[in-house]
Amino acid sequence: MPTPSASVSLGYAALSVSGRVRSHNEDAVLCCPALQLWAVADGMGGHQRGEVASAIALDTLLEAVEQGENLETAAHSANAAIIAAGAEDAESHGMGTTLVAVQFKGAQFELAWAGDSRAYRVSGRGIEQVSRDHSLVQSLVDAGELTAEEARNHPRRNVVTRCLGHSEQVLEVSVVRGTLAAGELLLLCSDGLSGELRDEDIQHLCANASTLDELVEQLIARANESGGRDNISCIVIGLAVVEQIGANQRPQSFLRKLLNLRKL
Repeated sequence: MPTPSASVSLGYAALSVSGRVRSHNEDAVLCCPALQLWAVADGMGGHQRGEVASAIALDTLLEAVEQGENLETAAHSANAAIIAAGAEDAESHGMGTTLVAVQFKGAQFELAWAGDSRAYRVSGRGIEQVSRDHSLVQSLVDAGELTAEEARNHPRRNVVTRCLGHSEQVLEVSVVRGTLAAGELLLLCSDGLSGELRDEDIQHLCANASTLDELVEQLIARANESGGRDNISCIVIGLAVVEQIGANQRPQSFLRKLLNLRKL
């Protein structure tokens, strides 16, 4: 825990690319340090409407949080905005998007999500998936019908059971709250990243990158090297405790070195 002589600092970096197979990017990322708000959306829909859905989701989420809504309520506002836009345009009917969003208050955070875009907590000790996929394969894993390894290669691994924009389904948004410790990262990503990289690969890259910007570039590059079959997006957010230390003392946080860009 931070001591009275220490101050808390957040740093972040984000990147989104189309990948090696798809011609356009239907993902979207939101970085709003003024509100301590970050989000990733992975759009879906024909005629490039997925990128419309993800953009509407994040624009509406930002506006709703600015107006004082919590993440869960803001996600429902985004869902309603996508459904309304689809009703006004025949080509946009059926468009939707996943969403994973986090808002910090100091070291404490609230995480909300729908779909299979993920949040991970990464530290020197390992990596933990904070979110839980709303997907067909995850439901089969939960039922004992698939192993986690079989789920990674299942032909229907991209089928989500919850998303924003589905007018025939009552949206359920999952929410968890937690505290990020000094020397930890919170990683938000679309399945274009998590589908190409195993957890241990992500943790290894986090432990060895020199900066947050370098980290997101390396994560995206490695996902592309592994196939790049989908759009790839990620945001990394790190917490450091800046302490008064003696000249002969070394910082204890293994990720402290990452937080030298975009400190808030």
